[in-house]
Amino acid sequence: MKNGILQCVAVLAALLFCAPAFAAPLQLKTSFKRDVQPVIHDYCLNCHEPGGKGYEKSGLDMRTYQSLMKGTRFGAVIKPGDSFTSILIQVVEGRVHASIKMPYGMSGGLARDKVELLKKWVDQGALDN
Repeated sequence: MKNGILQCVAVLAALLFCAPAFAAPLQLKTSFKRDVQPVIHDYCLNCHEPGGKGYEKSGLDMRTYQSLMKGTRFGAVIKPGDSFTSILIQVVEGRVHASIKMPYGMSGGLARDKVELLKKWVDQGALDN
């Protein structure tokens, strides 16, 4: 009986010790509200909301998750799970004609860490989280 109790204590201690390691990957999930929306607010929204030049040209409204996922009058800009073919990522990476590289008129383009964050979110399924 004493060995059984010691084994239980050892297992519980090991679980408590290892729990943070198992929980860490959950924290790596990119959040639309926490991570993506602030980037959109700071770098995209001034053009891509009703009345903005980008909205008038393309119909892309980036005010909400739903309007972003709706895309433009020409089609979707995000393919959940596939950042490489998602138009949003192509335009911020500059893999398009220079005239449509986004953010428009921003010298040097969007910072690499912000581009990587957007790519990660799209690759993780572009969730409304």
